[in-house]
Amino acid sequence: MANHATYDDANLILRLYELRREEIMRKARAWFVGHFLASTREEYLALCPPGSQEDAYFRMVTTYWEMAASFITSGVLNQDLFLDSGNELILVWDRVRDIVPIWRQNMGGRFVWNVQRVAEAGIERMDTAIPGTFARFSERSRSMVPKPASK
Repeated sequence: MANHATYDDANLILRLYELRREEIMRKARAWFVGHFLASTREEYLALCPPGSQEDAYFRMVTTYWEMAASFITSGVLNQDLFLDSGNELILVWDRVRDIVPIWRQNMGGRFVWNVQRVAEAGIERMDTAIPGTFARFSERSRSMVPKPASK
């Protein structure tokens, strides 16, 4: 039997939404959606030089979603209700998934471990409902980032 959502789940989702509306977080999210897409360490460092505003934005977005996902993986927040309220966590996973192995190898640990687990569940859910949905979602997500001008 599935775990049913509660009023506490709904209230936590509303609180997470409020945190996403904070001014600096909104700027970080806007930068991330409009600019971040890296497949290599070099691309990451070009987009997010250490100590830069972009590096701070990247860390703010990824740690926010890792925190939110940890509520789900620890059993504090209903996953289905969370996934019903939006796909931004899946967009974040889509944008970082190519560099995750690099980060985990170089930094050790579990960089966006919870984001990955929740996003994979959301992707499975998308594709179960309508096969190929995630591929289309990913294509749209990645097309939001302008391609660098060729030299």
